[in-house]
Amino acid sequence: MEKKDINLLGTNIKYIELGDEGGRPLVVLHGWGANIESIMPIVNSIPKGYKIYAYDAPGFGDSDEPKSALSTWDYELYLEEFLEKKNIGKATFIGHSFGGKTLSIFAAKNKDKVEKLVLIDASGVIPKRTFSYYFKVYIFKFLRFLYTKLFFWNNNTDGIKKFYEKFGSDDYQASQGVMRETFVKVVNESTEECFKDIDAETLLVWGELDDATPVYMAKVFESKIKNSGLVVFEKAGHFSYIDDYGTFSAVINSFLD
Repeated sequence: MEKKDINLLGTNIKYIELGDEGGRPLVVLHGWGANIESIMPIVNSIPKGYKIYAYDAPGFGDSDEPKSALSTWDYELYLEEFLEKKNIGKATFIGHSFGGKTLSIFAAKNKDKVEKLVLIDASGVIPKRTFSYYFKVYIFKFLRFLYTKLFFWNNNTDGIKKFYEKFGSDDYQASQGVMRETFVKVVNESTEECFKDIDAETLLVWGELDDATPVYMAKVFESKIKNSGLVVFEKAGHFSYIDDYGTFSAVINSFLD
């Protein structure tokens, strides 16, 4: 698989294009912390008759990092720029997790450019705030106080850094510099306001055991996107397209054909 170079909004981006020359355009977006390689099972499930595009989003895979922290809305602008550079007027779009979140903005803004839409274990709905959530937040803040005020009182900045390196989420700890700033920025951004403005026929694919974007979030998508349908895979998690690839491939082929 040979990746090509394209400059989008001043950032060098790696992308691929596969499938039938002259086929219907289809764009696949990967999730947070992922890359083109992670969505190849999706690419491989797409039936003949499509020209498939995918790119490493800024700061992921082999693409360059952005010069400053991005929001989800900024990532959507990269998609718009990609379509313009590749002269793609209208296409089908598939997005996993953060890629689906990005597409929820795009599909609402660019109704005339979306043939069909597939959102897989997509983010964009703010998690429910349960008692256990607030308890964890309290413990988190208490530990942060200990690190920043007691353990590292001589160097408060160093204390904050050490605290987040020890207790921050996996995605936070995996990111550095501008991408860590980007993660902090996008993690609490909701795109739910966009759902009602999506007109394209939309397939929602979810894993029953998804603990990153639980099924109740899928039902929010389904209730607010007018022309949508939800398929839930039993015993599948956040990467439902991998956990139950056979069923996923059958569902995708049926929807796209």
